[in-house]
Amino acid sequence: MEALESTPDTRARMSRQKSKDTRIEVALRRALHAAGLRYRVHRRPIKAVRREADIVFGPARVAVFVDGCFWHGCPEHATWPRRNADFWRGKIEGNRARDRDTDARLAEAGWLAVRVWEHEAVAQAAARVAAVVRERRPGAPGPAAQPPWHSG
Repeated sequence: MEALESTPDTRARMSRQKSKDTRIEVALRRALHAAGLRYRVHRRPIKAVRREADIVFGPARVAVFVDGCFWHGCPEHATWPRRNADFWRGKIEGNRARDRDTDARLAEAGWLAVRVWEHEAVAQAAARVAAVVRERRPGAPGPAAQPPWHSG
């Protein structure tokens, strides 16, 4: 593998990037826990697929992925490095393709992948995730369910 051209500052900055328990991830988990939801962290929703979700709601079959704007090519905040541009473009596009593949594999197995961008407001992201989880819980009424007294 060819060594990439890099500066000491860049190497130091990239080595500090966390892949688990990022600030947004921890804040989202706290908000979901405060909302009364319980979950598993850093688990494979489907054992046969070697992809780990950040937050997993097993009975509801919801897998939450907290995506970094740089690493996953956020449409609002993506930046494309000038140094080693071809490498980084390939890396980020590869991450996007893997995300699409993961979402499709989970859907085929009856799971729903929920993607949260690191720039999203925690309260809004938590509300979105909580609504999906509650809707998909076993025994939960469907979105179009009517009360028994409704004559509609």
